[in-house]
Amino acid sequence: MTISEEAPFRTWAPQAPMGWNSWDCFGASVTEAEVKANADYVASHLKTFGYDYIVVDIQWYEATADSAVYHPFADLTMDDQGRLQPAPNRFPSAQNGQGFTALAAYVHGLGLKFGIHILRGIPRQAVHRDLVVAGGARARDIADNNICPWNSDMYGLNMDQPGAQAYYDSMIAMYAAWGVDFLKVDDIANSRLYGTMRPEIAALRRAIDRSGRPIVLSLSPGPTEIEDGAFMQRHANMWRLTDDFWDTWQLLRDVFPVAAKWAPFVQAGTWPDPDMLPLGAVRQRALDDSTNISHSRFTDNEAKTMLTLWSLLRAPLFLGGDLTKSGTEEMLYTNQDLLAMRAAITGAWEESASSDWVIWHAVSANAGYTACFNLSDTSLNAKVPDQATELWTHTKLTAATIEVPAHGVALFAQPQ
Repeated sequence: MTISEEAPFRTWAPQAPMGWNSWDCFGASVTEAEVKANADYVASHLKTFGYDYIVVDIQWYEATADSAVYHPFADLTMDDQGRLQPAPNRFPSAQNGQGFTALAAYVHGLGLKFGIHILRGIPRQAVHRDLVVAGGARARDIADNNICPWNSDMYGLNMDQPGAQAYYDSMIAMYAAWGVDFLKVDDIANSRLYGTMRPEIAALRRAIDRSGRPIVLSLSPGPTEIEDGAFMQRHANMWRLTDDFWDTWQLLRDVFPVAAKWAPFVQAGTWPDPDMLPLGAVRQRALDDSTNISHSRFTDNEAKTMLTLWSLLRAPLFLGGDLTKSGTEEMLYTNQDLLAMRAAITGAWEESASSDWVIWHAVSANAGYTACFNLSDTSLNAKVPDQATELWTHTKLTAATIEVPAHGVALFAQPQ
């Protein structure tokens, strides 16, 4: 049985998606104007490098959202079937029940793809108002008291109730009509924290397939348990390997063993996801005073390490900063040699790991690759393979060794 016969949705993301997501910079409070401005930037500067998704993250249905902090039991914008709608004060084109139709059309008009974030389940408001939802069920009859521990907006769905699938079908059909190409579903991937979410994941898979639109499905947050890996491959295009990833060296260092563990699960159309790239102008609406730092804390060497590891894993690349305030970091995530390697490799694996060094290898049809990651706090020398070109400096090397800076990487390509 071919992959497409087994799971047609895998053909919707033959390479791991690349694009921009609003969370790292605007938290819960992004506006239509900010989405359009970043979409314009992607279309003008980054589309040629493969970045083509524009994703509106959480709380687009909350009129009062003003930062990355959630407002418990906030009033949410919702239709009479219990389906969340964009808050018109933040998304003016959503007036009169238009949803994201106009914004999706704007993004599509730039030659890009449009995505949104949702939390699994059904709004508490729909249950408390005793709404009749799609298929004739009452919201209270399909709701499950399995709720998100960090956001109060939703109840889970009891998938043993027949009306629960009808609710998801109706919701996804609405997104398809809006023109949604990418759906990030939250509070669903970490089975150890939340209990098994397999029934709701399977229901979302059915709903997307029934909608008739090829909507890429991304599941968050992690860590996803390795025991759920094969299930994720059968149902999702992306699933998160970590909790929210931010710009600290310790969090980046912690990704290495996770990436090594999940590398065997990388297949066309199904992509283990170590989360967004917190580069550039992140935290434009700070979480709190302690994180009121308006630019990424990663050094260039740490950013190269992150981008190299993500690329070896062939992971999704979603930029998290406000691109209208881009700086020199753009030269890093548009490195053509790096992106060409990511697109070409057919396998990658961790060869060795110690407190100072992590070594990865990768292969493509025409080249082999070696990455030497220096995890230490001082510069170290790495051995240069024969006939190697270092991809970050675009330099063909003749010396026997090369200096790798602290928290940095040397990425070698060799002809096969």
